Parts: sequence; structure tokens; C-alpha cells
Amino acid sequence: MSTIDQGVIRGMGKTARSVRGAAAAAVAGVLVAGGAGCSAPGGADGGRAKDMLVVGLAEEPETLSPLLGYGKDGNSKIFDGLLRHDAAMRLQPALATALPRVTDDGRTYTYSLRKGVTFSDGKPFTAKDVVFTYRTILDEKTNNAAKGELDAIDQVTAQGDDTVVFSLKYPYAPFAERTVLPIVPEHAAAGQDVNTGPFNTTPIGTGPYVLTGWSKGEKLTFKANPHYWGGEPKIKKLTMAVVKDDDVRATRLRTGDLDGAILPPELAKGFKGDKSRTTITARTTDFRGVTLPTGNKVTGDLAVRRALDLAVDRQAMVDTLLEGAGRAGYGPVPTDSPWFAKGTERPHDLEKAKKLLDDAGWKAGDDGVREKDGTRAAFTLWYPAGDKLREEHALAFAADAKKAGVTVTVQSGTWEVIEPRMKDDAVLAGGGNPADPDFDLYNLLHSSLALDGFNNMAAYRNPDVDKALEEGRRGGDQAARKAAYDTVQRGLADNPGYVFLTHVDHVYVVKDAWKDLTTQVEPHDHGLGAGPWWNAEDWQPKQ
Repeated sequence: MSTIDQGVIRGMGKTARSVRGAAAAAVAGVLVAGGAGCSAPGGADGGRAKDMLVVGLAEEPETLSPLLGYGKDGNSKIFDGLLRHDAAMRLQPALATALPRVTDDGRTYTYSLRKGVTFSDGKPFTAKDVVFTYRTILDEKTNNAAKGELDAIDQVTAQGDDTVVFSLKYPYAPFAERTVLPIVPEHAAAGQDVNTGPFNTTPIGTGPYVLTGWSKGEKLTFKANPHYWGGEPKIKKLTMAVVKDDDVRATRLRTGDLDGAILPPELAKGFKGDKSRTTITARTTDFRGVTLPTGNKVTGDLAVRRALDLAVDRQAMVDTLLEGAGRAGYGPVPTDSPWFAKGTERPHDLEKAKKLLDDAGWKAGDDGVREKDGTRAAFTLWYPAGDKLREEHALAFAADAKKAGVTVTVQSGTWEVIEPRMKDDAVLAGGGNPADPDFDLYNLLHSSLALDGFNNMAAYRNPDVDKALEEGRRGGDQAARKAAYDTVQRGLADNPGYVFLTHVDHVYVVKDAWKDLTTQVEPHDHGLGAGPWWNAEDWQPKQ
């Protein structure tokens, strides 16, 4: 955990780049001094066979059980859902033979299931596994933070082995999107504690890959499933290397220890001109923003919230921190989404921010820091250690806040350190899901989820927003849902529970050895389910 002196900021783009460059050089020096510490002999790819792929990711999953939330948005590699997304994010059949038949005014979804599919242990997949999966997730004893996304389900029933029927409490327009959720085998996952049992680390699924090992904090390894119903993948061995530090990930990519990796834009620039690698940029709904805890005397003050929302220079962050690989963010919904509420963009206006604070009684002291009723306009902002992009966003936010007379002390720590402090301290947060606005907005803003794990981290409470979130969730008409989510975004602009900063494009650098790599519009999570390897099971070698 480190405290960063705010007096050394601004010129921050240049400073962050020079610090990062020095760190990368230091890491490279350690690797060289240690011999082949990360890369094996045999050339830039460590002598790996062409049917092997090693990718570097910033995070690892807490669990590999879909019952606890793993793979809920698809592309889990070990599992399949009833449906899946293609490259354009259109729903396609997976374990189902077709898209669902929707009846009863949107309250009944019927899926016909693919025959002849087996789990990786050879046991058959049937409708009872679908019923088991959804019922277990919805069980009150199951610690799945995303179960609210399945709130509409009333009953799940099997009709024979090959048909599943979902009966909903109310019409829920995006319900089919929730059936990309991976299906778990009842015979392997039942009869154990769903939250702590062995299935969480030794999963069995119907997917294109089978887990062969998991060294926590280091890597996950997979082998191709030779009996996969979609055909055995050409990449026979897949390794997910867990490398939380951006600089180390870039260095391991350069040495050939990794075939591909997600990198911040500034580090990805270092591979420009390398003809053996290609850079791929994915559009996302992934935002970066600062939580404004309502329980804090400073950030809980509406005038402070509104002032900070105007004081930040979002475009400067896009230009400087993201090297243009992203967009200014005014809420969870990106400005290029059809769900974005036009007119809720907030301009950078430092003078108006200062006036808001003046009018609210926040007066500047001799040191330039404002004060009201004996309370200094100061608070702490946390970011996860090793995440350079969040660090740079935090520093930029602090520098802009200082100009308005608000002192922000930036600190880093693990999520275990950060989580218990979220009630009083701000966090450089991230999130985003492209499938439907309900999946993001409800968990982020509804008052019933205040400080429920990492849901509603700011403990935001706005009755008008709550009502609109419920209308959007329960509405079946597209126009009515759009109106509801416009209301949510306008409410958030008027009373910011967060200062949203940017929407971040994900940048990947990959060895140029495979044909026609693509990306999807990506969520915040960027593990094996995202990136060019979202469909690694379909990759074809160039030679």
C-alpha cells in the first residue's frame, strides 16, 4: 500500500510514461540478469509448438464455477450456455438448437436442446443439468453476486431430456441474454457446498477446453476437449498466465514468454513496427470512474459531487492516458451506445465547479483547500495495486480536483484492503456490460444493493433512479425501456454518485501466427472470455 504525493502530479501524462518506462526497463534488466527466468530457449516463442497458446491477463477468476458467477457473460472455455454471442454480439444457439420460442406475452421461454452432447467426463448433457444450474444459482444459500440478473425467473422446468422451459414473473426483455450463462453438470456439482466445494476449482463442462491445472496467482492451463460437440480445437494447449503488473506483462510478451497480452495503450505502443506481432483494439463498455461514498462528509455533499463532475477534464484523460483509445465517459452507458441519453454529457467547466462550491459554503483556506463547518474538502481515493491505468486515472482526477480546492489522497492496495474502506473512501472503479443496460445500471445504482460486495460501491440512493431502474427491468417495450434508462442517466447527471471519467478500449498485442482474429464489444471483465481469444477454439494457424 502506498501513498502518492499529489504535489508531484500534472504533466501527469509525461510523468506516468517516464515512470512506466523506467519500471519496464528495470523488470527487463532483472529478467536478463536471471537468465531465462521467463522465456525458455528456442526463439521468441520459447520453442512452443504451433498448437499451443499462452496469453497474459491482468486478473484471474476467484472461482471457476458458473454457480458462483464464472463465465456468466459467455466464452468461459470450459462450459457452454444455451446460447452464445457471435463476433457482432448477436445471440446464436449453443447447447440449444435454436433461439428460444417466446410465448405468454414474453413470460415463457422454451429451449430445445442439442442431442448427443457430453460433458468432458463422458456423461450426457440433459435438460436436468439446465434446471439444476439455474435453481442452484437462485438458491438463497448460493453466494452469487449476480443472481439479481435472474430475478425475473419464477420456475425452470425440464420437459423430457431435450426441452427446458423458463417461466418468468414478469416480461423481461433481455432474458435471452442471460441464457449465455454456462451449464453445470448436476452429477458433478450436486451434493457439496456450492460456495466452497471442489467443483469451484476442478470444474467439468461441455466446452471446447478442459482444465488441467490452476496455480493460484500464476496460471491456469487447459487442453482441447477431443469430444467437443463443436469440433476439437486446433489449439491443443491453452495457458492463461496471470500477470497483474502491466509492465511485467509487456516484458514477458517481448521476451516471447507470452503469445499475446492485454496492455495499456502506452505499453502497446512499444510494439509498433514489430512485424512478428499485431495490435488489436476492441471497443468496450468498460468504464473508469470514481465512487463518491454517500457516507463521507465531503463526497456525500451534493455540491461537492456536482463540482467534481464538472472539474474533471475527461477529454484530456482520453488523449493523454488512453492515447485516444477510448472515449469520454459520462455514465456507465458509452456515448456511442443506442441506450445513451443524449444531452447528459457534462462539459469540463472548472469555473462553474468553483462557483458551486462557493455557493454551498465550501470556502478556500490559506492553503487553497476548501472547508465547510470545520470539515476540510479532502478524501482518500483507492485503486488496485499494479493497475497502471487506474493509477493514472486516479492521479489525473486528483490533479483536477485540486484545482477546484479539493484534496484527494491517492492510495493503492489489494481489493481485500480496499473493500472494507469503500463505505468512507472513494475507489477508482471499473465496470461495463454490452449486452443490456439492466446488467450494469441496476447493480451499480439500485439502493437495495448498496455496498453489497462490489455492487453499488458508492451506496448511491436516489428514489427516482430506483423507480426507473425497476421500470427498465420489468418493461417489455423497447421505447419504454429506453425512456426509463434515459431517466436513470439524467438522474445520475443531476446527482452524481460517481464521477465517470472514460470508457477504455482494450488493446491487445498478439503474435501474428493465426488467421482473421476478431474481437467483440467487450465488457469490463477481460479474462479468457474477452480479447482476440474470445473464440480461440475456432482459430486457424496461418501456416
